[in-house]
Amino acid sequence: MGRALVKANQVKSMSRRHTYAFDFGLATDGWIAVEPTDVDGFERAYKKTVREGEVRLMVAVFEDAVQCFQEYVLSTRPGEKRLFQEAEEWFLDKNGDYIFSFEFICESLGLHPDQIRRGLMSWRDAKQKMASLQRESRRPAKLMRTRHIPRPSRLAKRG
Repeated sequence: MGRALVKANQVKSMSRRHTYAFDFGLATDGWIAVEPTDVDGFERAYKKTVREGEVRLMVAVFEDAVQCFQEYVLSTRPGEKRLFQEAEEWFLDKNGDYIFSFEFICESLGLHPDQIRRGLMSWRDAKQKMASLQRESRRPAKLMRTRHIPRPSRLAKRG
């Protein structure tokens, strides 16, 4: 069988026993010649890279949801409000068994979904309450209407 070429910088994360190409001079100009029938070698070489990519994608999905949740919690614009609601629904969905569900991502990253949910919902409630109080404090105070009581005239005192 012929040899396949693999970028040398992709092999840097491989363990010592998989870097035989460097030891035997099979690496040239940033490429490494490997046996294409060595499926196990390919799997071992790229499994870590693939897993790291999956984790980075899960973290990015999680971060985006948190950002939408926090940034648009008080928004009145329809599009931003929708982004907040979608993020809130994603966090609250306990039956998500699809690959990028909140439950699955938390499990994969070693996070506790219920604890994160409680924290986010507490934060949301506090933020909304604070905004409500600030709106109320900005309103001008309503003055009570009083009935005008006329002063007794001086003439009435004399009599």
